[in-house]
Amino acid sequence: MFILKVIKVFSAAHNLRGYKGKCEKLHGHNWKVEVEVTGPKLNKLGMLMDFHDIKDELQAVLDKFDHAYLNEVPPFNKINPTSENLAKYVFDDLNLKLKTYNLKLHSITVWESDTSSASYTED
Repeated sequence: MFILKVIKVFSAAHNLRGYKGKCEKLHGHNWKVEVEVTGPKLNKLGMLMDFHDIKDELQAVLDKFDHAYLNEVPPFNKINPTSENLAKYVFDDLNLKLKTYNLKLHSITVWESDTSSASYTED
């Protein structure tokens, strides 16, 4: 099985509703989103998928979040914009886009700092 990994970043602010502590206040992060795509077979060029294509598809998902207040961007206007919820949202949205490439989206990891991340996978 081949695994490809790409990373994109975006900057956004949020606050956690119902949280007791510093994160209930408005604050921002330079978020990093890491994608892992898997597949058993390479194309005629010897690639699972062009990195450029994965990055473009991921960027299309992330564009709505860049330099935004996440609490105002659906679905985070209704659910808390936690790293966990962001990872699941990006997974679901990107997974739809990657089905046309006949590949499996293995995981999404959302980093809100260099030392804190949350991942989502359907495995």
